[in-house]
Amino acid sequence: MRLALGISYNGQAYQGWQSQLSGLTVQDKLEAALGRFTDSKVSTLCSGRTDAGVHALMQVIHFDTEATREPASWVRGTNANLPRDIAVQWAQVVPDAFHCRASAISRRYAYILLESPVRPSIDAGRTGWSFRPLDMGTMQQAVRHLLGEHDFSSFRASACQALSPVKNLQRIDITRRGAYWRFEFEANAFLHHMIRNIMGCLVTVGQGKYPPEWMNQVLAARNRDVAAPTFSPDGLYFLGPRYEAHWGLPDRTPAYDGLP
Repeated sequence: MRLALGISYNGQAYQGWQSQLSGLTVQDKLEAALGRFTDSKVSTLCSGRTDAGVHALMQVIHFDTEATREPASWVRGTNANLPRDIAVQWAQVVPDAFHCRASAISRRYAYILLESPVRPSIDAGRTGWSFRPLDMGTMQQAVRHLLGEHDFSSFRASACQALSPVKNLQRIDITRRGAYWRFEFEANAFLHHMIRNIMGCLVTVGQGKYPPEWMNQVLAARNRDVAAPTFSPDGLYFLGPRYEAHWGLPDRTPAYDGLP
């Protein structure tokens, strides 16, 4: 039987998603919890790996198991064995043809940023920060240069393992609620550090250091050295993948409503 789970987590305490020898990753904690619940070894695959300090509202994973449980039991039983900052949001049996990564038609992220002369405190680790004012109009002009299919080498980490730097960035929506900005991204896939590197450039433009047209120059250069520094992971949230409707999987979780 193949099972899909929707997972949310606060990434502050973990060295990213992917399993490491330290055992201090979200995947390690999840597989240990599933192993205790099923009394068997469980190996999971995820829809998108997240870096250290990055959060997720609906990471989707799948695994094969011989254990038979009701969906609600998978949720409650696994959560009983997980740390408080990781939780299964839903569980659903899926056909063997389903693959959490290969079946995804797009992936979504949000970046939350606080504009304030004072650094974050209560939400430290859960929001980025700009101590200088940002301009909505110039940032919206800048993102237009990034939409569509491009070579995003200028926004790619040196350690990126993707076979191609060409990705289709379908949308970037920018909204503001009080002192909090929300940048929402959707693409067929993302390169390592791609969103954080784009955020570094957007904030640079928003602060007036470069005009919006500079973003196109950075993109065309295909050179990481010409872009702004990589922005903090603190405000980055993996909203999860999208799947075709015939898979019948949830498109969101209640945690979506908690973001500004």
